[in-house]
Amino acid sequence: MWDERYSGDDFAYGTQPNDFLVATANALPVGRALCLAEGEGRNAVWLARRGFDVTAVDMSQVGLDKARKLAERQGVDIRTIRADLADFVIEPEGWDVIISIFCHLPPPLRRVVHRRSVGGLKGGGFFLLEGFTPSQLDLGTGGPPSAELMMDLETLRGELAGLDFIHQQELERAIHEGEFHNGRSAVVQVVGVKS
Repeated sequence: MWDERYSGDDFAYGTQPNDFLVATANALPVGRALCLAEGEGRNAVWLARRGFDVTAVDMSQVGLDKARKLAERQGVDIRTIRADLADFVIEPEGWDVIISIFCHLPPPLRRVVHRRSVGGLKGGGFFLLEGFTPSQLDLGTGGPPSAELMMDLETLRGELAGLDFIHQQELERAIHEGEFHNGRSAVVQVVGVKS
């Protein structure tokens, strides 16, 4: 599915970074950043332009090839790793920042990835997430077709135990990210810091 989605000349979710990431970036410690389910690289490239040492992980080689091309066009380097998040080992205490933007996984896998993410942060490292809540199904402006694949704040608080949250919110906001995220959207946002 993802190789097909990313196979066109256009970028499925655009080339501009996620708005929530941009709004929060000044709080993030510049260093090693891991972008989960990064697709075509819009967030990874933007972070690299801000001085981060970025690794982008995605299961789509087509998406990652486009991410590298986007990085080249913008004069930055990013590392890309093709991997299924079920198999990807997040280096323990190896990351200053881990980014999860619209990374929607089946709940058992999501719990594992979130646990690994908390373990992967250095002390003082930041985890930033924006995802769709089940209310998004009523809006129909993007995201997975199943509420099971979406998240809410209560669930995330449990899955991300070990982080101190400096931002946690469910809200509706306008999103304009390419063809597949476009319009009023129901999202959950968290920023957590590892003690």
